[in-house]
Amino acid sequence: MYRKILLAYDGSIEGRRALREGAKLAQLCRAEVFLLAVVELPSIVTSDAGFTMPIDEQTANYESTLAEGVERLKALGFSPTARLEAGDPGQQIADVAEEIGAQLVVVGHRPQGRLARWWFGSVGGYLVKRLRCSVLVGQTEISDDEFEQLNQPGEMPTADPLLVLPSE
Repeated sequence: MYRKILLAYDGSIEGRRALREGAKLAQLCRAEVFLLAVVELPSIVTSDAGFTMPIDEQTANYESTLAEGVERLKALGFSPTARLEAGDPGQQIADVAEEIGAQLVVVGHRPQGRLARWWFGSVGGYLVKRLRCSVLVGQTEISDDEFEQLNQPGEMPTADPLLVLPSE
């Protein structure tokens, strides 16, 4: 079904949920996994006022977060391709997804108020409009035990009776 899955990861609780859900799905599909972290650049930098964004520090934090995600995936038997980009998260995720030919993009969901969602928009909403592949907004809680079972070779989950279609 899905051969290439792009996991957008920022290290947040929501991002960890999406990583777990995406990893579980990737295992079921035996898909190639790509891990992407995006350093969001400020839209306005005012150097005249003496304010400078510590972008090097922010980039170092995201490099560490990306390395953590890679280690989590490697522990599950994946050999992920990892990448760090800078810019608008929605645009960067979409660009990388198109570049690698992803069939699925997995992102987390961070609850926002109505005003913030109206003003800033939603990365998931942007991706659904822009991409031609499937987008999964991961919100499912996956326990540590369930996540650890992912690295058990040869174990395939049993079918969910609610998802089995009757044969004709």
